[in-house]
Amino acid sequence: MGKIIRRLLEIDLPKERSAFLWGPRKVGKSYWIANHLPKAAVIDLLKTDQFSDYATHPALLRERFQNHKGLIVIDEVQKIPALLDEVHWLIENKGCQFLLTGSSARKLKRGHANLLGGRAWRRVMVPLSIQEVDVLDLNKIIFSGLLPPHFLSPDPLEDLRAYVADYLKEEIAAEALTQNLPAFREFLRVAAITSSELLDYANVARETGVSPKVVRTYFDILEDTYLGFRIPPWKSSKNRRMILTEKFYFFDVGVANYLARRQPLAGSPEFGKSFEHYILMELRAYQTYRNPDIPITFWRTSTGVEVDFILGEKDLAIEIKSSRRVHEGDIRGLQTLAEDGKIKNRVMVSMEEEPRTVSGGIRILPWRRFLKELWGGEYI
Repeated sequence: MGKIIRRLLEIDLPKERSAFLWGPRKVGKSYWIANHLPKAAVIDLLKTDQFSDYATHPALLRERFQNHKGLIVIDEVQKIPALLDEVHWLIENKGCQFLLTGSSARKLKRGHANLLGGRAWRRVMVPLSIQEVDVLDLNKIIFSGLLPPHFLSPDPLEDLRAYVADYLKEEIAAEALTQNLPAFREFLRVAAITSSELLDYANVARETGVSPKVVRTYFDILEDTYLGFRIPPWKSSKNRRMILTEKFYFFDVGVANYLARRQPLAGSPEFGKSFEHYILMELRAYQTYRNPDIPITFWRTSTGVEVDFILGEKDLAIEIKSSRRVHEGDIRGLQTLAEDGKIKNRVMVSMEEEPRTVSGGIRILPWRRFLKELWGGEYI
């Protein structure tokens, strides 16, 4: 079992600025606040007494804090959207400063809540990265995932089971995001099985027993609750007919494997899929904490030639193989991509033990070496 040595999230707010902090449940937002903002006034809407006070009388926020001079944290702000009008008033009229955390933006969007019109910065917290732990055992994290309580747990399976149950109860049922929980539960399983594949709403709908329109809504729910995200196709191709369908991934490899009811063994296709998912988690963490504006896309031609990910417009093309020996056929996608446009760096991330360079300047890198270079800023 490893331990967490630090979190990469940094929020250095000037006195006149406020911020939203979004992220899935159990990612560590509340723990980060307790350890990094010990002097802040915290309103925790997961506590029933505080929720009851502010839900019945949102103006209580103004009455209690209009003369407050320090930072005010409202945890799980999406539970009472009306509080955002009071927050807006306090920012504009009293110069108050807020950090507003949440695990779901859907309720705020659906209710046309006051999102403060640019008066608050936006920050996101994601699961752990290799930069945040002392030891990272690949086999372990593919099973447990990288949510802090699961990564540190002596029994991650029980924690994953409870997490999924709590999510269905708290995020979906409590917020009435869907009335058909059995169908949504089955959708989660099918979505996890097809994670990393091209999105096919009709196929997922058949397996789930609902319409494609409902399935689209379900995927939107996962994005709005920060439990999944779509990866768009790279659109800078000049010479080839490209696939323009998006891909979908769950936010955490451990949650995805639990929902899909699989336990990937080293050397299996399921392990390869999970290895790709983990590397994407690192790319997302890098994007979130170091370069929020940099795009992550994938490249696939209509004939099926593919590169797993492209970071930046033309900065880094990444193919991922979980094998201990990369062969000539494995780099076909990276070779073909070079014919379609100039890419600064082309890398095959693998389980090989030593780095090497093959024809065309393609680098074959051990996965730890690749992540060291990524976080070291050698590509962007």
